[in-house]
Amino acid sequence: MLCALTGSPVAALNHAVALAQTRGPAAGLAALDALAGDARLADYQPYWAARADLLARCGDLPGAAQAYRLAIGLESDPAVRQFLQRRAASLAP
Repeated sequence: MLCALTGSPVAALNHAVALAQTRGPAAGLAALDALAGDARLADYQPYWAARADLLARCGDLPGAAQAYRLAIGLESDPAVRQFLQRRAASLAP
């Protein structure tokens, strides 16, 4: 309902993450794919971090690595950057 009322891409992102938790990562990723053309999310680190996590959970490790690189590049907080770097490093076999 919040997405419909506000048109907020952040609310839509949160909805996609909730879908991933309730219906699985593929459902969440499909919802994120629907947001991919929204320019307001192009430089929004949480979008790329969520995308990376869902891609990894769906088995697309190269796609996840690329999304993590984008998320890391957009993050200015050192602690969050380290967290994302650890997540990205965990993709390596």
